Amino acid sequence: MSADTRLDTIRRLATPEGCEIDLRVAGPVTRARAWFIDFLIRLVVWLGLLLVGSKLGNLGAGMLLLGAFLLEWFYPILFEVYRQGQTPGKKSCGLAVVHDDGRPIGWNAAVIRNTLRAVDFLPWLYAAGFVSSLLNAEGKRLGDLAAGTLVVHVAGVGRLTAGAEGESGSEPPLLALTREEQLAIIEFSQRAPLLTPERAAELAAAAGPLTAGLDGAAAQRRLLRIGNFLLGGRAA
Repeated sequence: MSADTRLDTIRRLATPEGCEIDLRVAGPVTRARAWFIDFLIRLVVWLGLLLVGSKLGNLGAGMLLLGAFLLEWFYPILFEVYRQGQTPGKKSCGLAVVHDDGRPIGWNAAVIRNTLRAVDFLPWLYAAGFVSSLLNAEGKRLGDLAAGTLVVHVAGVGRLTAGAEGESGSEPPLLALTREEQLAIIEFSQRAPLLTPERAAELAAAAGPLTAGLDGAAAQRRLLRIGNFLLGGRAA
């Protein structure tokens, strides 16, 4: 691997369907900032539980133990699954967790990567995870290697593409999409600015049930919003 390849944080995915998707991999500094924001949020919630629990005796002690468990283990998992790979900290830093092929993260991957945070933390302060991220070109900690996930920048990919077409926000698809369909829409959202308006509208209008009843320009805007959603944007 050349030095230029190692220094370049853009990962280009070539799929069997002929799609190409560019993902900008997040480095350890940005990821640490997102983690610290999430830590502060959990700390505030934990202090609130401590304040309430201190007045409830044994019941309060049980609440504290349960709350600490839920905050530490389910906080990242639930946000990553239900908020398109983004905890509040990641969202504030423009990051999202995705599968290696660019698809939104699911339950299995979220559970694996977050369960192994205990290993990444060893021997202290995520030292193992930090060393792991420096030893591979994609900045993966051990949990990401096991789960097959990446942490990528989403600000400036899906959102800016949509904004370039005068349409902000995102929109979930009207029906369940296969892996191939998700990848095709993500590629379209990234490549649309490089196409002529006529060609982009023509491709969008051919998207079947997703754009049924819409003319070319309206179909294009819908696909851009769906692409933004799949890349980690929040539904408007």
